[in-house]
Amino acid sequence: MKYDVILSGVGGQGVLSVSAIIASSAMEEGLQVKQSEVHGMSQRGGAVYTNLRLSDSAIYSDLIPVGSASLILSMEPLESLRYLDYLNPQGQLITSSNPELNIDDYPDLDTLIAKIQTLPHAQVIDARKLALEAGSGRAANMVLAGAASNYVPIKPETMEGYIRKIFQRKGDKVVEINLKAFHLGRNA
Repeated sequence: MKYDVILSGVGGQGVLSVSAIIASSAMEEGLQVKQSEVHGMSQRGGAVYTNLRLSDSAIYSDLIPVGSASLILSMEPLESLRYLDYLNPQGQLITSSNPELNIDDYPDLDTLIAKIQTLPHAQVIDARKLALEAGSGRAANMVLAGAASNYVPIKPETMEGYIRKIFQRKGDKVVEINLKAFHLGRNA
């Protein structure tokens, strides 16, 4: 079994947190994990992406080859399209419908969403709306992690354990908000 995930977004959207939850959960379940991150100008709203490779056997590279990603998980629509060449023909794309308007010439949102929806296995989620329903707009990344949990080869309960672990230092209320966001994403 081999499962490659590209996680994308812009600085501050929680790409690295979601990647850590998936990677840690996979390791707990005995899978091999390799990860590569790019987050150069992320503190100024620049692109952030992660190559995350999961397997039940040895992984020799942390970079995902073109055409072999099983999943693109994006925190915003424009960044999801940036990595389409990496998606395998049966691969799933999950993105938030909520743009991060961090550039002056951000493309028309309706055009972006229409392009995404032409893909055979694409899911566009109003992550911000579900995060607010969970109790905090900042939990949009956990909504998307929940949606991804329907596809990654990891038990959702294991991912929930890492959500608890990561957010516990912020208190029980923050943990519960993020778990609720995760479940809303699973059901989206």
